[in-house]
Amino acid sequence: MLDLAVGVIIGGAITTVIRSVVDNLFNPLIGLLVSGQALQSLNFKIASATFTYGNFLNDILNFLITAFIVFMILKFIRKTFKTKPKEEKFDESLQTLKDIRDILHRQEQDILELRKSKN
Repeated sequence: MLDLAVGVIIGGAITTVIRSVVDNLFNPLIGLLVSGQALQSLNFKIASATFTYGNFLNDILNFLITAFIVFMILKFIRKTFKTKPKEEKFDESLQTLKDIRDILHRQEQDILELRKSKN
């Protein structure tokens, strides 16, 4: 439970840092390449309604970068703390059932051979 709480707190902190990087570094660069203005200020108007698609693009960029960083962190954690596969316990009852299955299969084969030889 404590691990989950720590993860949520760190996730919130990482999100804040990523939002700052996107807002202060990526958005001005993308805005300059696209239209010479900041990405967040991109918009269009239909009648009296203003659609700020720049904010939407900004949020998508924040999400993609956050998802990528979380993916890389999880990949690192899995690689670092790789668990060994559990060894299967030998189950005697399972082995007994397998033996019974094999015996029944052999008996069935014997019966089929006897029927073939009678014909």
